[in-house]
Amino acid sequence: MHRSIAASLALAVSVILSGCTLSRPHYVTPDVHIGEPAFTRAMEAHTVSPVVGGNRAEILLNGEQIFPAMLAAIRGARTTITFANFIYEDGDIAARMADALAERCRAGVKAHVLLDAVGSSQMPRRLWTEMENAGCEVAWFHSLNPFAIKRINHRNHRRILVVDGRVGFTGGTGVGEQWTGDGRQPDHWRQTDVRVEGPIVRSLQAAFAENWRDATGTLLGGDAYFPDLPTRGALAIQSVKSSPASGAAEAYLLFRLAIDGARSSIYLTNPYFVPDEAMADALVNAARRGVHVSIITAGVAQGVLDRLVRQASRAHFPRASRAGIKIYEYGPALLHAKTMVIDDRWISIGSANLDNRSFALNNELNLVFQDRGLARRLVDVFQRDLAYARPLEDDELKEGLDRFFYLPLLPLRDQL
Repeated sequence: MHRSIAASLALAVSVILSGCTLSRPHYVTPDVHIGEPAFTRAMEAHTVSPVVGGNRAEILLNGEQIFPAMLAAIRGARTTITFANFIYEDGDIAARMADALAERCRAGVKAHVLLDAVGSSQMPRRLWTEMENAGCEVAWFHSLNPFAIKRINHRNHRRILVVDGRVGFTGGTGVGEQWTGDGRQPDHWRQTDVRVEGPIVRSLQAAFAENWRDATGTLLGGDAYFPDLPTRGALAIQSVKSSPASGAAEAYLLFRLAIDGARSSIYLTNPYFVPDEAMADALVNAARRGVHVSIITAGVAQGVLDRLVRQASRAHFPRASRAGIKIYEYGPALLHAKTMVIDDRWISIGSANLDNRSFALNNELNLVFQDRGLARRLVDVFQRDLAYARPLEDDELKEGLDRFFYLPLLPLRDQL
């Protein structure tokens, strides 16, 4: 099925389900600040994700860095490869990824490829067949079943690659030509991913194993998937996964606790900025207590769904601007990076968008770091992205037309 048809089906399902408004408790967060041990303990408790020490990480920017690193890891695999993605399309990079996976399977490596049935519906059958014929196990996550409407609405938005249980990748990259390049040209998206080594890789593998179990009924295990992992560096990392099965609150609480815990700065990069009222209040309150808040969101939209989300996003800008929040729209490429840096020491990189679909409907995965070196790197990336972004003008930040055009979207708000 062509992805545009699948997207239309997903939109239709969203309309059907929009009558079932998703409710979320009114959360009152504790008075703990980023940098305090009490903040870290609270974050561990409420996201159900322990801080794991002994790791190293490498930030990867755009397809020109991400795909060579992924392909090198796949080609070096000796025992197992687990790969999950929301989007797998056609094109040169899709063929190269399939070729690399198939070659390793022919060499005896066990590879498991899990693709979302909606996001990857444009994948050519020949690539699936190539991997299967080579011995790879390939499966759909939540196939399109008209007798399981609610299941269709719950997608696997996680991006995970784990090789030999020892090297892991995550972020927001899909497999398609739009993710290739430097993120500065039209049709080549701006993306930030991360490569990790050390004990945290077990958490990435566990996230994949959860989705693979859901899709196939098979429980992965053994040293080939979960080896003993020695220390590889000094970084402490959290792996925060959320899913509809667990109530999907973890990604939401990750953002709420971090924003409420900010005391000096928030640099937020996210293509889909459709916060609920409480999350919008958290950002506004942060700005009012003196926190410097800057947001880069998508200025380029592709397709009807992207344009709907962008319109919904703009409805939040006037109030944010009045509180002193700086808002920028990225172009000419579509912004797809999902990062947040707070107080020059706390970092989140992953798949979660700032919208209800990520917070309540999709499987998501973010890695969290507390490290001043990585924070400096990502703040520098943010500043360089500003050269390709434009600040919103005063007349764009006036309440009026955007709010008017947002009103018809209210029935779909919980699905965006």
